[in-house]
Amino acid sequence: MAWAAAASPADKERFICIYPAYLNNKKTIAEGRRIPMDKAIENPTSTEIQDVCAAVGLNVLVEKNKLYPREWNRDVQYRGRVRVQLRLEDGNPCLPQFPTRKSVMLYAAETIPKLKTRTQKMGGSDQNLQPGEGGKKGKGKKKK
Repeated sequence: MAWAAAASPADKERFICIYPAYLNNKKTIAEGRRIPMDKAIENPTSTEIQDVCAAVGLNVLVEKNKLYPREWNRDVQYRGRVRVQLRLEDGNPCLPQFPTRKSVMLYAAETIPKLKTRTQKMGGSDQNLQPGEGGKKGKGKKKK
């Protein structure tokens, strides 16, 4: 335990880790979700978690090539983890509104849906579908 006394909370190795699976509402608790289903969001990315944490003033470090151990899908979409500094050298929280790792996760899950990238994706997809279009292409035989 000599290493624990020497490492301060401000060392990068002591930052807390947040994987996107922790906030994903498509995952079960057994698959790695760590917040309640009603507060979880759909398919968050490590970049989105980094954006919301950095915007509030937390010290953030992204590790793009890391993969959550329980994640069976190796796609680029599921890669990455975010390291967040939770405590200062003296052991006090960096920001008083984030005393625990769970408070950081809940904040990230609450603010990611409000990001511009998320709101533009939702608004843009509705414009592509025209009412009464599609559905009858290539069905049946031509009548002579």
